[in-house]
Amino acid sequence: MGVYTAIDKSTDHFKTVLYTGQHPSTTTVNVGFKSDFLWLKSRTQTYNHYAFDTTRGGNSFINPNTTAKASTSGDNVTFNATSFVANTQAINEAAQGNNNMVSWSWKANGGTTSSNSSGSITSTVQANTTAGISIVKYDGTGSNATVGHGLGVAPAAILMKNYTRSSLQHWIVAHRNLPSGFNDAIFLDLDNAKDTDSSYWNNTSPTSTVFSIGTNDKCNGNGDNHIAYCFAQKTGFSSFGSFTGNGNADGPFIYTGFKPAWVMYKVSSAVEDWLMFDPERIHSGTNLKYLEPNTNDAEGHINVDLLSNGFKIGEASGAKFNQSGATYIYMAFAKSPFVSSAGVPTTAE
Repeated sequence: MGVYTAIDKSTDHFKTVLYTGQHPSTTTVNVGFKSDFLWLKSRTQTYNHYAFDTTRGGNSFINPNTTAKASTSGDNVTFNATSFVANTQAINEAAQGNNNMVSWSWKANGGTTSSNSSGSITSTVQANTTAGISIVKYDGTGSNATVGHGLGVAPAAILMKNYTRSSLQHWIVAHRNLPSGFNDAIFLDLDNAKDTDSSYWNNTSPTSTVFSIGTNDKCNGNGDNHIAYCFAQKTGFSSFGSFTGNGNADGPFIYTGFKPAWVMYKVSSAVEDWLMFDPERIHSGTNLKYLEPNTNDAEGHINVDLLSNGFKIGEASGAKFNQSGATYIYMAFAKSPFVSSAGVPTTAE
Protein backbone atom coordinates (compact mmCIF):
# COMPACT_ATOMS: atom_id res chain seq x y z
CA MET A 1 0.00 0.00 0.00
CA GLY A 2 1.34 3.44 -0.87
CA VAL A 3 1.45 6.61 1.17
CA TYR A 4 -2.03 7.47 2.44
CA THR A 5 -1.59 10.64 4.47
CA ALA A 6 1.09 13.24 5.10
CA ILE A 7 -0.27 13.90 8.59
CA ASP A 8 0.10 11.07 11.10
CA LYS A 9 -0.48 13.32 14.12
CA SER A 10 -3.60 15.38 13.51
CA THR A 11 -3.27 17.22 16.81
CA ASP A 12 -0.27 19.10 15.39
CA HIS A 13 -2.75 21.04 13.23
CA PHE A 14 -6.20 20.84 14.84
CA LYS A 15 -7.23 20.29 18.44
CA THR A 16 -10.28 20.50 20.66
CA VAL A 17 -9.52 21.53 24.23
CA LEU A 18 -12.08 21.80 27.02
CA TYR A 19 -11.27 24.20 29.81
CA THR A 20 -12.69 25.55 33.03
CA GLY A 21 -13.01 29.29 33.13
CA GLN A 22 -11.59 31.23 36.08
CA HIS A 23 -13.24 34.63 35.67
CA PRO A 24 -12.28 37.18 36.95
CA SER A 25 -8.85 35.51 36.79
CA THR A 26 -7.28 34.60 33.44
CA THR A 27 -7.12 31.00 32.20
CA THR A 28 -4.20 29.52 30.26
CA VAL A 29 -5.28 26.80 27.83
CA ASN A 30 -2.56 24.47 26.55
CA VAL A 31 -3.03 23.44 22.91
CA GLY A 32 0.41 22.34 21.70
CA PHE A 33 0.65 24.90 18.89
CA LYS A 34 -0.30 28.52 18.32
CA SER A 35 -4.08 28.78 17.86
CA ASP A 36 -3.99 30.75 14.62
CA PHE A 37 -7.75 30.30 14.09
CA LEU A 38 -9.45 29.96 17.47
CA TRP A 39 -13.16 29.30 18.03
CA LEU A 40 -14.59 29.41 21.56
CA LYS A 41 -18.01 28.75 23.09
CA SER A 42 -19.51 28.41 26.54
CA ARG A 43 -21.03 24.96 26.77
CA THR A 44 -23.54 25.77 29.48
CA GLN A 45 -24.42 29.44 29.06
CA THR A 46 -26.12 31.31 26.24
CA TYR A 47 -23.05 33.37 25.38
CA ASN A 48 -22.12 33.98 21.76
CA HIS A 49 -19.54 32.01 19.83
CA TYR A 50 -16.18 33.80 19.56
CA ALA A 51 -13.71 33.63 16.66
CA PHE A 52 -10.17 34.98 16.92
CA ASP A 53 -7.13 34.69 14.69
CA THR A 54 -3.48 35.63 14.92
CA THR A 55 -3.68 37.72 11.75
CA ARG A 56 -6.10 40.25 13.26
CA GLY A 57 -4.75 39.76 16.79
CA GLY A 58 -6.20 38.69 20.12
CA ASN A 59 -7.92 42.02 20.82
CA SER A 60 -10.32 41.60 17.90
CA PHE A 61 -13.08 39.00 17.86
CA ILE A 62 -16.01 38.15 15.62
CA ASN A 63 -19.10 36.23 16.72
CA PRO A 64 -19.86 33.40 14.25
CA ASN A 65 -23.54 33.40 15.29
CA THR A 66 -24.15 37.12 14.67
CA THR A 67 -23.86 39.73 11.91
CA ALA A 68 -21.90 42.12 14.15
CA LYS A 69 -18.65 43.61 12.95
CA ALA A 70 -15.42 42.75 14.74
CA SER A 71 -15.26 44.06 18.28
CA THR A 72 -12.43 45.16 20.53
CA SER A 73 -14.74 45.51 23.54
CA GLY A 74 -12.40 43.78 25.95
CA ASP A 75 -13.28 40.12 25.43
CA ASN A 76 -9.86 39.03 24.27
CA VAL A 77 -7.18 36.37 24.26
CA THR A 78 -3.41 36.34 24.35
CA PHE A 79 -1.75 34.00 21.84
CA ASN A 80 1.34 32.12 23.02
CA ALA A 81 3.50 29.64 21.11
CA THR A 82 1.68 26.56 22.44
CA SER A 83 -1.26 28.01 24.36
CA PHE A 84 -3.73 30.86 24.58
CA VAL A 85 -4.85 32.87 27.57
CA ALA A 86 -8.56 33.60 28.01
CA ASN A 87 -8.71 37.01 29.63
CA THR A 88 -12.33 38.09 30.07
CA GLN A 89 -15.74 36.83 31.09
CA ALA A 90 -17.52 35.62 27.95
CA ILE A 91 -14.53 33.51 26.88
CA ASN A 92 -13.53 32.65 30.45
CA GLU A 93 -16.98 32.53 32.03
CA ALA A 94 -17.76 31.41 35.52
CA ALA A 95 -21.37 32.59 35.74
CA GLN A 96 -23.60 30.75 38.20
CA GLY A 97 -20.83 28.26 38.89
CA ASN A 98 -21.11 26.79 35.37
CA ASN A 99 -17.81 27.50 33.71
CA ASN A 100 -17.36 24.80 31.08
CA MET A 101 -15.85 26.07 27.84
CA VAL A 102 -14.83 24.44 24.56
CA SER A 103 -12.07 25.66 22.26
CA TRP A 104 -11.28 24.55 18.73
CA SER A 105 -7.87 25.52 17.35
CA TRP A 106 -6.47 25.35 13.82
CA LYS A 107 -2.80 25.93 13.02
CA ALA A 108 -1.95 28.20 10.09
CA ASN A 109 1.56 29.68 10.06
CA GLY A 110 2.14 30.60 13.69
CA GLY A 111 0.92 34.15 13.17
CA THR A 112 3.50 34.94 10.47
CA THR A 113 1.80 36.56 7.48
CA SER A 114 2.95 37.54 4.00
CA SER A 115 1.61 39.65 1.18
CA ASN A 116 0.01 37.65 -1.63
CA SER A 117 -0.42 39.20 -5.06
CA SER A 118 -1.72 36.13 -6.91
CA GLY A 119 -5.17 37.71 -7.27
CA SER A 120 -6.42 41.02 -8.55
CA ILE A 121 -6.70 42.07 -4.88
CA THR A 122 -3.51 41.85 -2.83
CA SER A 123 -4.19 39.82 0.32
CA THR A 124 -2.44 39.15 3.62
CA VAL A 125 -2.05 35.39 4.05
CA GLN A 126 -0.76 32.88 6.55
CA ALA A 127 -1.00 29.35 5.24
CA ASN A 128 -0.37 25.83 6.47
CA THR A 129 -0.03 23.99 3.18
CA THR A 130 0.55 20.63 4.87
CA ALA A 131 -2.83 20.71 6.59
CA GLY A 132 -4.66 22.80 3.99
CA ILE A 133 -5.48 25.73 6.26
CA SER A 134 -5.07 29.42 5.44
CA ILE A 135 -6.21 32.71 6.91
CA VAL A 136 -6.74 35.42 4.30
CA LYS A 137 -7.31 39.12 5.01
CA TYR A 138 -8.11 41.59 2.25
CA ASP A 139 -9.86 44.87 1.45
CA GLY A 140 -12.90 44.71 -0.81
CA THR A 141 -13.30 46.71 -4.02
CA GLY A 142 -16.97 46.16 -4.85
CA SER A 143 -16.05 44.79 -8.29
CA ASN A 144 -15.57 41.19 -9.41
CA ALA A 145 -12.13 40.11 -8.27
CA THR A 146 -9.80 37.29 -7.29
CA VAL A 147 -7.94 36.84 -3.99
CA GLY A 148 -4.82 34.76 -3.33
CA HIS A 149 -5.16 32.12 -0.60
CA GLY A 150 -1.68 30.56 -0.41
CA LEU A 151 -2.74 26.91 -0.15
CA GLY A 152 -1.21 25.63 -3.39
CA VAL A 153 -4.40 23.59 -4.01
CA ALA A 154 -7.99 24.72 -4.41
CA PRO A 155 -9.92 25.19 -1.16
CA ALA A 156 -12.95 22.96 -0.64
CA ALA A 157 -14.62 25.32 1.85
CA ILE A 158 -14.32 28.95 2.90
CA LEU A 159 -15.78 30.70 5.95
CA MET A 160 -15.86 34.45 5.28
CA LYS A 161 -16.86 37.63 7.10
CA ASN A 162 -16.92 41.34 6.25
CA TYR A 163 -15.75 42.39 9.69
CA THR A 164 -15.66 46.19 9.55
CA ARG A 165 -19.04 47.25 8.12
CA SER A 166 -21.60 48.16 10.78
CA SER A 167 -24.70 47.16 8.76
CA LEU A 168 -25.91 43.58 8.85
CA GLN A 169 -23.24 41.42 7.24
CA HIS A 170 -23.83 37.68 7.44
CA TRP A 171 -21.01 35.16 7.50
CA ILE A 172 -20.98 33.40 4.15
CA VAL A 173 -19.77 29.86 3.53
CA ALA A 174 -18.52 28.44 0.27
CA HIS A 175 -18.56 24.65 -0.02
CA ARG A 176 -17.74 22.62 -3.09
CA ASN A 177 -20.68 20.26 -2.43
CA LEU A 178 -23.44 22.85 -2.32
CA PRO A 179 -25.97 22.00 -5.05
CA SER A 180 -24.72 24.68 -7.47
CA GLY A 181 -21.14 24.60 -6.22
CA PHE A 182 -19.57 28.05 -6.14
CA ASN A 183 -22.71 29.68 -7.49
CA ASP A 184 -24.20 28.96 -4.04
CA ALA A 185 -23.47 30.33 -0.58
CA ILE A 186 -24.89 29.44 2.80
CA PHE A 187 -24.87 31.60 5.92
CA LEU A 188 -23.01 30.45 9.03
CA ASP A 189 -24.96 32.71 11.37
CA LEU A 190 -28.42 31.71 10.06
CA ASP A 191 -30.50 28.57 9.70
CA ASN A 192 -31.40 29.51 6.11
CA ALA A 193 -31.16 27.14 3.19
CA LYS A 194 -28.44 27.81 0.63
CA ASP A 195 -28.65 30.92 -1.53
CA THR A 196 -27.91 30.79 -5.27
CA ASP A 197 -26.40 34.10 -6.35
CA SER A 198 -23.31 34.76 -8.47
CA SER A 199 -22.60 37.95 -6.51
CA TYR A 200 -20.87 35.86 -3.81
CA TRP A 201 -18.23 33.79 -5.65
CA ASN A 202 -18.75 35.10 -9.18
CA ASN A 203 -19.95 31.59 -10.10
CA THR A 204 -16.30 30.56 -10.29
CA SER A 205 -14.59 27.66 -8.54
CA PRO A 206 -11.34 28.41 -6.66
CA THR A 207 -8.03 27.49 -8.22
CA SER A 208 -4.78 26.39 -6.64
CA THR A 209 -3.84 30.05 -6.17
CA VAL A 210 -7.02 32.19 -5.87
CA PHE A 211 -10.68 32.23 -4.96
CA SER A 212 -13.10 34.47 -6.80
CA ILE A 213 -15.49 37.02 -5.29
CA GLY A 214 -18.39 38.89 -6.82
CA THR A 215 -19.88 42.26 -5.95
CA ASN A 216 -21.78 41.33 -2.77
CA ASP A 217 -20.87 43.42 0.27
CA LYS A 218 -20.59 40.29 2.41
CA CYS A 219 -17.49 39.19 0.53
CA ASN A 220 -16.39 42.33 -1.32
CA GLY A 221 -17.63 45.52 0.31
CA ASN A 222 -15.82 48.46 -1.20
CA GLY A 223 -13.14 49.61 1.26
CA ASP A 224 -14.20 47.05 3.88
CA ASN A 225 -11.92 44.56 5.63
CA HIS A 226 -12.70 40.87 5.11
CA ILE A 227 -11.37 37.71 6.71
CA ALA A 228 -11.55 34.29 5.04
CA TYR A 229 -10.74 30.97 6.69
CA CYS A 230 -9.91 28.64 3.79
CA PHE A 231 -9.69 24.85 3.94
CA ALA A 232 -8.41 22.38 1.35
CA GLN A 233 -9.10 18.68 1.68
CA LYS A 234 -6.10 16.69 2.88
CA THR A 235 -6.19 12.90 2.83
CA GLY A 236 -6.38 11.46 6.32
CA PHE A 237 -6.81 14.89 7.95
CA SER A 238 -9.79 16.77 6.54
CA SER A 239 -12.89 15.95 4.55
CA PHE A 240 -15.51 18.16 2.90
CA GLY A 241 -18.50 16.51 1.31
CA SER A 242 -22.20 15.84 1.32
CA PHE A 243 -24.60 13.05 2.23
CA THR A 244 -28.27 12.25 1.91
CA GLY A 245 -30.45 11.71 4.95
CA ASN A 246 -32.64 8.62 5.27
CA GLY A 247 -34.96 9.64 8.13
CA ASN A 248 -34.05 6.49 10.02
CA ALA A 249 -32.45 5.90 13.42
CA ASP A 250 -30.06 3.67 11.47
CA GLY A 251 -28.80 6.74 9.68
CA PRO A 252 -26.26 7.24 6.88
CA PHE A 253 -22.58 6.45 7.24
CA ILE A 254 -20.26 9.17 5.97
CA TYR A 255 -16.78 8.05 4.95
CA THR A 256 -14.00 10.52 5.77
CA GLY A 257 -10.90 8.31 5.80
CA PHE A 258 -10.19 9.08 9.45
CA LYS A 259 -11.72 9.06 12.91
CA PRO A 260 -13.25 12.53 13.24
CA ALA A 261 -12.15 14.97 15.92
CA TRP A 262 -14.66 17.62 14.82
CA VAL A 263 -17.64 17.67 12.49
CA MET A 264 -19.91 20.51 11.39
CA TYR A 265 -22.87 19.86 9.11
CA LYS A 266 -26.11 21.39 7.86
CA VAL A 267 -28.98 20.52 5.58
CA SER A 268 -28.45 22.73 2.54
CA SER A 269 -32.01 22.74 1.19
CA ALA A 270 -34.03 23.50 4.33
CA VAL A 271 -34.31 26.05 7.13
CA GLU A 272 -32.56 24.24 10.00
CA ASP A 273 -29.71 24.94 12.42
CA TRP A 274 -26.11 23.99 11.86
CA LEU A 275 -24.65 21.27 14.10
CA MET A 276 -21.09 20.86 15.36
CA PHE A 277 -19.75 18.12 17.62
CA ASP A 278 -16.53 16.46 18.75
CA PRO A 279 -15.59 13.33 20.76
CA GLU A 280 -14.38 15.40 23.72
CA ARG A 281 -17.95 16.33 24.67
CA ILE A 282 -19.69 13.00 25.31
CA HIS A 283 -23.15 12.77 26.84
CA SER A 284 -23.26 8.95 27.04
CA GLY A 285 -22.23 6.18 24.68
CA THR A 286 -22.65 7.45 21.12
CA ASN A 287 -24.65 10.42 22.39
CA LEU A 288 -22.40 13.44 21.86
CA LYS A 289 -23.05 17.03 22.84
CA TYR A 290 -23.52 19.45 19.97
CA LEU A 291 -23.51 23.21 19.60
CA GLU A 292 -25.15 25.30 16.90
CA PRO A 293 -22.83 27.82 15.18
CA ASN A 294 -25.81 30.00 14.23
CA THR A 295 -27.19 30.34 17.79
CA ASN A 296 -25.89 31.14 21.26
CA ASP A 297 -27.66 28.09 22.72
CA ALA A 298 -26.05 25.78 25.25
CA GLU A 299 -25.30 22.18 24.27
CA GLY A 300 -27.85 19.68 23.03
CA HIS A 301 -27.45 15.94 22.42
CA ILE A 302 -27.02 14.05 19.15
CA ASN A 303 -26.68 10.31 18.58
CA VAL A 304 -23.73 9.91 16.24
CA ASP A 305 -21.05 7.24 16.16
CA LEU A 306 -17.50 8.41 15.40
CA LEU A 307 -15.79 5.49 13.70
CA SER A 308 -12.21 4.83 12.60
CA ASN A 309 -13.00 5.89 9.02
CA GLY A 310 -15.97 8.25 9.32
CA PHE A 311 -19.16 8.98 11.24
CA LYS A 312 -22.65 7.49 11.32
CA ILE A 313 -25.80 9.45 12.15
CA GLY A 314 -28.15 7.74 14.60
CA GLU A 315 -30.95 10.30 14.64
CA ALA A 316 -34.26 10.14 12.78
CA SER A 317 -35.97 13.26 14.07
CA GLY A 318 -36.33 16.18 11.69
CA ALA A 319 -34.36 17.91 8.99
CA LYS A 320 -31.77 19.27 11.40
CA PHE A 321 -30.36 15.79 11.95
CA ASN A 322 -31.38 13.32 9.24
CA GLN A 323 -34.37 13.99 7.01
CA SER A 324 -35.15 11.41 4.38
CA GLY A 325 -33.97 12.57 0.97
CA ALA A 326 -32.45 15.83 2.25
CA THR A 327 -28.91 16.82 1.24
CA TYR A 328 -26.40 17.83 3.89
CA ILE A 329 -22.95 19.40 3.57
CA TYR A 330 -20.24 18.73 6.12
CA MET A 331 -16.74 19.69 7.20
CA ALA A 332 -14.65 17.27 9.27
CA PHE A 333 -11.17 17.18 10.77
CA ALA A 334 -9.30 14.12 12.01
CA LYS A 335 -8.51 12.70 15.38
CA SER A 336 -6.34 10.08 13.67
CA PRO A 337 -5.99 8.83 10.08
CA PHE A 338 -7.44 5.47 9.05
CA VAL A 339 -4.12 4.57 7.39
CA SER A 340 -0.78 6.15 8.28
CA SER A 341 1.82 7.67 5.96
CA ALA A 342 3.53 4.27 5.98
CA GLY A 343 0.35 2.59 4.72
CA VAL A 344 -0.35 0.96 8.08
CA PRO A 345 -3.83 1.01 9.67
CA THR A 346 -3.70 3.22 12.76
CA THR A 347 -5.32 3.07 16.15
CA ALA A 348 -7.40 6.10 17.11
CA GLU A 349 -5.72 8.36 19.64
